[in-house]
Amino acid sequence: MARLAYGPIMIATLLVSVASVVSFPEHAAAECRNSGRFSTWLNNFRRQARAEGISQRTISRALDGVTLDRKIISRDRRQGFFAQSFATFSKRLATNNRIKTGRRKIEKRRDIFERAERDYGVPPEVITAFWALESDFGVGMGKYSILRALATLAYDCRRKELFTGELMYALKILDKGWVKPRDMIGSWAGEMGQTQFLPKHYLEHAVDYDGNGTRNLFKSDADIIGTTAAFIKHLGWRRGEPWLQEVRLPPNLPWEKADLSIKLPRSQWDEWGVTDAKGRPLKSDDMPTSLVIPMGRKGPAFLAYSNFDVYTQWNHSLSYCITAAYLATRIGRTGGPMQGRDRDIPALSLREAKELQRILVRRGFDVGKIDGIIGSKTRAAVKKMQIKYGLPADSYPTPRLLRRMRG
Repeated sequence: MARLAYGPIMIATLLVSVASVVSFPEHAAAECRNSGRFSTWLNNFRRQARAEGISQRTISRALDGVTLDRKIISRDRRQGFFAQSFATFSKRLATNNRIKTGRRKIEKRRDIFERAERDYGVPPEVITAFWALESDFGVGMGKYSILRALATLAYDCRRKELFTGELMYALKILDKGWVKPRDMIGSWAGEMGQTQFLPKHYLEHAVDYDGNGTRNLFKSDADIIGTTAAFIKHLGWRRGEPWLQEVRLPPNLPWEKADLSIKLPRSQWDEWGVTDAKGRPLKSDDMPTSLVIPMGRKGPAFLAYSNFDVYTQWNHSLSYCITAAYLATRIGRTGGPMQGRDRDIPALSLREAKELQRILVRRGFDVGKIDGIIGSKTRAAVKKMQIKYGLPADSYPTPRLLRRMRG
């Protein structure tokens, strides 16, 4: 959960750093250059750790023999997993196998899940969907030494301050005796455990749910379930409320209202002709909801409720958030197979998406990093350009829009 990279399908091979639970600078200094020897930096860090009260024994056990891993630096600076279309991303991650495995996990650990729901109000399927996407229930936590990964990223100039802090938190976890250095194996981005916490969130939010005196998110199902539920509650989960609902759309809507930042009463969507996925009327009440259409008005459509905000704090990728929330509805049997995902919807290539972003920047928009990833800033700019050209303002960039902007 606390992340920087995600562990979708074998986390060690597909990680990307976008930031879940922590806020990373959107314009990280990808082109900065390192100076000074790694060994000198590490010796300085050792002194800093000792000054913060970490025992010499822990420092030695954690850092003796640690070397720089240049492959991690290269990997951190070239990330493209989240540039995939929502259709590709969701199909790859929200699989039938994960649905079945999630249901089996709930059945196997039902007593723990029920306890967590009583304590924190978070349904089992919400926990298992994150668990599935982050590590395939522990199968794909990664194969890197977390301590070496964190030391490498703390030395690197790109996000030095962030990872120096995370390495310090990792040493504090070791100092408490919750895990051993040899067990700290995970993602190249330093995330820990089966639901992928950065060390800071592990240290601050882990709970001893099996009562054995430690908080082990690598091996203890009870600690993993309890901690994940506790953290989701910390992010603002509202007990007993929905999080995501797939819907059908009428041919015409005020498309500019389809925006995660715009919340309207559910009755308004009902009045405009939005129905549930089976074509039945929505509940006509004042519950605040947003309409989210990640592939535009012709693709899958979802109503996002207040609890969906938790997903956007966990991870800043809209594709990830919708996929995780949708997978939870499938595991919990409140949602069916996704509609509209396989329609032939024109999409920009990565090269075209970068071109679109460059044109938007030239026209005065802030789209963040020009990386071909259609994030919230790019979508907001796209909406304004669609309104300018008299196109349906659904925030989805198409080849047609790009052609207009080129002109």
